[in-house]
Amino acid sequence: MAAERKKVLVVDDEQVLRDTLDYNLRREGYQALLAADGIEALRVAQRTRPDLVLLDLMMPGMDGLEVCRALRREVETPILILTAKDDEFEKVLGLEIGADDYITKPFSMRELMARVKAHLRRSEKARHTHHAKEAPSAERIVRGEIEIVPAKHQVRLCGETVGMKPKEYDLLLLLASHPGVVFTRDILLERVWHFDYPGGITRTVDVHVNWLRKKLEVDPANPRYIQTVRGVGYRFAE
Repeated sequence: MAAERKKVLVVDDEQVLRDTLDYNLRREGYQALLAADGIEALRVAQRTRPDLVLLDLMMPGMDGLEVCRALRREVETPILILTAKDDEFEKVLGLEIGADDYITKPFSMRELMARVKAHLRRSEKARHTHHAKEAPSAERIVRGEIEIVPAKHQVRLCGETVGMKPKEYDLLLLLASHPGVVFTRDILLERVWHFDYPGGITRTVDVHVNWLRKKLEVDPANPRYIQTVRGVGYRFAE
């Protein structure tokens, strides 16, 4: 039986671009799903559960950032933002609310298809890695006032449970399991996000570290636990 084609949801209010992406995705062997606005995109996503989303940032009505927020509340599907803005603020904001990557219009179709393939490959690898993991150890990891219970996928601070997004938890577990070890951003992208090529969106790491600090540190600007090693990356305090 032939493998099921991966579903890629294209969300863009420009019909010419939708049609162009539809053609190129189908030519690469993907099933293209098309939406002209944010509301339609959410309906299609809920109905079809796409494997990846190509999301235009600037749309009338419900814009791409709102769609990204709504999608992230429900799924871990990779989201790649298409933006005509060469604006660092917009790109960072997209990453902060859950996008995995961005590409600025006008873009090379070859580059876009390469990124689609890479994100789908990483997503598949992450699923296989998750299913292949052995049962979590019952051992607790205690670092100061932070307690991690892998068997329950739970984090506590001073005895109180702290809500964690999946990647926040994975990042914290990796750092806390190796106190004093410095991890570069590229290594963290590979180990936590399963990015298997250099040059991934390292800002994603910084955003998640900031989220963790806000949840776990008394003074996030002067962190006790997750420390920055300037010019290198991050480490969990010994």
